[in-house]
Amino acid sequence: MIPKTMKKREPFFWFTVSCGIVVMAFILLPLIEMLTAPSLSMLKETMQDRDVVRSIWLSIYTAGAAALISFFFGTPLAYLLARTSFRGKRFLESIIDLPIVIPHPVVGIAILSVAGKNHLLGQIMHELGIRIMGSVTGIITVLTFVGLPFYVNTVKDGFEGVSPRLENVSRSLGASMFGTFFRVTFPLAWRSMVIGFIMCSARAISEFGAVVIVAYHPMTAPVMIYERFEGYGLKYSQPVAFWLVTVCLLLFFALRMLTLSKPKGP
Repeated sequence: MIPKTMKKREPFFWFTVSCGIVVMAFILLPLIEMLTAPSLSMLKETMQDRDVVRSIWLSIYTAGAAALISFFFGTPLAYLLARTSFRGKRFLESIIDLPIVIPHPVVGIAILSVAGKNHLLGQIMHELGIRIMGSVTGIITVLTFVGLPFYVNTVKDGFEGVSPRLENVSRSLGASMFGTFFRVTFPLAWRSMVIGFIMCSARAISEFGAVVIVAYHPMTAPVMIYERFEGYGLKYSQPVAFWLVTVCLLLFFALRMLTLSKPKGP
């Protein structure tokens, strides 16, 4: 049944519709212009450029690696935050959210400060042959730093949606905490983990400010877009941006459909 307020179409309804139109136009108009500006010949020529293909693949690869690291280390942390209360929990949650609010170049500078030879950790990494500056390892480190909060917060909400009673029943039947987690909690919260993976990857693949500080080369797609814009102008940066956005949309649309798909009954 349609509410009476909706039938009358009061002024507030049209106000909300107008605001929605403004927001959608604000988001879509620049994207549509960017995607339609390059000619087909320029798009084809750009996609045949090995440097462009390499940069897009590097962005996808490093973002996926950052999301995997977030999955392995962030999932237990998210479960801890969802199931326990302890002194300093709010402070810990604030620390996890810090990468969201820190200016992006500051992130790169902070990571290089720790990885430098003047720091103990940097000295250990140097002895082990691990290089952060100008390396794929450095890019993955930066992307994990900026993407981890999105994964942890999303998965934490998913764990909070799983009733603790189900876990208590499993434990009362003799299952261990590991067994309960992998047989009860994990299957019920897996959608939130996939969504968190997508959120983390999406945030990581778009990172520019921190990456350009740590590793200008090898060049990720956002860095290449910036370089071509600075060197050749808008006309030559748009095709690279078009292919990056297209690949990312296809990738995340496929993952999102996997997440939202419901298993069919017998």
